[in-house]
Amino acid sequence: MARHFKLTADGGSRGNPGPAGFGAVVTEGGKIVAELFDVIGVATNNVAEYNGLLAGLSHINTLDAQATVEVAMDSKLVVEQMSGRWQIKHADMRNLAKQCRDAHPAALVTYSWIPRDENSHADRLANKALDGGSAHKPIAVIQQNFLTDRLRSAEIPTFIYFVRHGETVLTPQRKFSGTGSLDPELMQEGLDQADLVAAECAKLGAEVLIASPLNRTRQTAEAIARTTGLEIIFDEVWFELSFGSWDGKAIEEVREQEPDAYQAWLNSSSYAPPGGESYDEASIRIEEALEKLVAQYPGKKIIVVTHNGVIKTAAKIAVDGPSDAVFHMDVTPCSLSSISIWPSDGLRALRSFNERGHLR
Repeated sequence: MARHFKLTADGGSRGNPGPAGFGAVVTEGGKIVAELFDVIGVATNNVAEYNGLLAGLSHINTLDAQATVEVAMDSKLVVEQMSGRWQIKHADMRNLAKQCRDAHPAALVTYSWIPRDENSHADRLANKALDGGSAHKPIAVIQQNFLTDRLRSAEIPTFIYFVRHGETVLTPQRKFSGTGSLDPELMQEGLDQADLVAAECAKLGAEVLIASPLNRTRQTAEAIARTTGLEIIFDEVWFELSFGSWDGKAIEEVREQEPDAYQAWLNSSSYAPPGGESYDEASIRIEEALEKLVAQYPGKKIIVVTHNGVIKTAAKIAVDGPSDAVFHMDVTPCSLSSISIWPSDGLRALRSFNERGHLR
């Protein structure tokens, strides 16, 4: 009778791209069969994650070529691509995926996504490799600047233009406005702002228009659709952060009613309002959404109509900033921000932030 294994795998890059390593844990019947980790040179997070998967599947195949395997990873990109639900358009990534499918019979392998904290063992192994724990010597020189050469190369990045929605009744008072039941529409000022940013968007030459399905982003996207002729693709992944029971409330109201909770929210990007979502949780969602955009639309120009917290988080991700970087940014209504991501390795660059000359 064929054996059954569980495999958790992870990979990481210090620089994305930068020195990269992977970790993989193979278990059978709840017992650890193998811990695998190594460095792979300079690569991106995604490449490192695929290498962790490849190492684990290859090892399992040596133990039993007919074994069934449950793979669990915190990379939604790898899970969705290996499950066949997302296309792999870049040749290098297709080759890595093919190596994984060839390492062990694909029909015997299933994939599922798990949160990062459930993949901590594989993550520790990846960091152990990067800290010099593998058979290889640690990389002595860590290159930090990949952008200078990339801007001189012929590769065309995926260009993402973020548009924040126009003003609602909650915007001027800076009330919490997330995904709650209020779902406000644009005021006349917001509709006017949407027309102005739509005229600017018409100059961008974008090929794809995506929007959060909430009323305020839907109305803003409709104005852009009228000027560009693009069809709107609605996707809930671009929803604003959920503020839970605080939604619709003024800051002063929350501070008075829940002073300790409000202070905790100010103190840390990891704190979620009651029933809501933290910036750290949203960062995982938004990073996966960025990876999916590049996988689906390599080298394209994309307009994404979304929200303040989402755009700040995307900018933080683009510059590989600390988690609290979101506390040092603000995105005004119907402003434009932009990020380039190169499909070959996921290199990211913040190109503009909170542009609002078109509103003056």
